[in-house]
Amino acid sequence: MTLKIIITGTTGMVGEGVMQRCLDNPKVEKVLAISRKPNGHQHPKLEELIHSDFMDLDSIESQLTGYDACYFCAGISSMGISKEDYEKITYDLTLSFAATLAKLNPQMTFTYVSGQGTDGTEQGKSHWARTKGKTENDLRKLPFKAVYAYRPGMMKPLPGAIHVISYYKYFAWLYPIGRALYSNAFNTLAEVGDSMLFVSTNEYDKFILNGKEITATAEKLVTSSK
Repeated sequence: MTLKIIITGTTGMVGEGVMQRCLDNPKVEKVLAISRKPNGHQHPKLEELIHSDFMDLDSIESQLTGYDACYFCAGISSMGISKEDYEKITYDLTLSFAATLAKLNPQMTFTYVSGQGTDGTEQGKSHWARTKGKTENDLRKLPFKAVYAYRPGMMKPLPGAIHVISYYKYFAWLYPIGRALYSNAFNTLAEVGDSMLFVSTNEYDKFILNGKEITATAEKLVTSSK
């Protein structure tokens, strides 16, 4: 089975890393990267779709059919913006985008990158964590084949990445120490990408994937490819 995959957030570190891993996998036939600006990458399997308004996909719906999976890696920090704007970008935009894909591709697997600390109860004190939790929970209600919520902590970029978050460059030396001491909070972006490919092609019984689940499913993909 080959996969046709839609990826958002490829102008950011997570989406770029997931995209790189998908493009390197021989079982991936095509990657459609949807973003507001070019991501700076070229590849025979990569198609870029530049679209300014993720809340309104009417004009590009015809280009979004026939896909097996969507890896939603777009996101924004809650720092420096109002609660209303954070909810609009994190919840409203994500659900609107996903609802369109569910209508067009009901057999699609949808994976959403929320992050470590997300509050699935929607009852905690942290606004960003509650908002992410509500987004996870309501995505699960959409009529996809399967939905998975990814909660990685610190992630190690792939070689050749051009969209690395600035502070990761300064704290990269912490990664091997953190991985050894607290493996659930440290993943490579290769693992995140491989894990998404695994859950897209295999039945997986957990909705939420923390660091350890991401590592385990990534290892299963590698093992099954040998």
